[in-house]
Amino acid sequence: MTTDTAFYCDKLVRFQHCDPAGIVFYPQYFVLFHEVLEDWFNHGLRVDYARFIGTRKLGIPTVNIQADFVAPSKHGETLRFALGVREIGRSSIKLSLTATVENELRAKIEQTVVVFSLEHRAAIAVPTELRQQMMKFAAQEPRLS
Repeated sequence: MTTDTAFYCDKLVRFQHCDPAGIVFYPQYFVLFHEVLEDWFNHGLRVDYARFIGTRKLGIPTVNIQADFVAPSKHGETLRFALGVREIGRSSIKLSLTATVENELRAKIEQTVVVFSLEHRAAIAVPTELRQQMMKFAAQEPRLS
């Protein structure tokens, strides 16, 4: 049995996300996935994302991303997003994110972000308290009974 440690949130597909065919224009998925990342900070990690950037002068820029667009999503649908932590390095965090509608996979990404000092313009070690909060969303190995 595995423990589901993902962060979940729902997003309505709006007109602004769609192309003339009424389906999500693929670059808009990146905008939505970033919104999920901010929601994860604010609601999952309980770290105010605006203060993280504005006050603490830290950022989490993407250094690598791989995307699969599996099936189209339509205007008016509600996407269920899931975010899980695959690995935390010294300064990097590897994430897996998915978007589904009623358990049908629509899009998924594998993303690596780094904790970045906006003042020094360089990657820094993941702060201890942030690492501890992120570990709550790390994939768990199956436990043998």
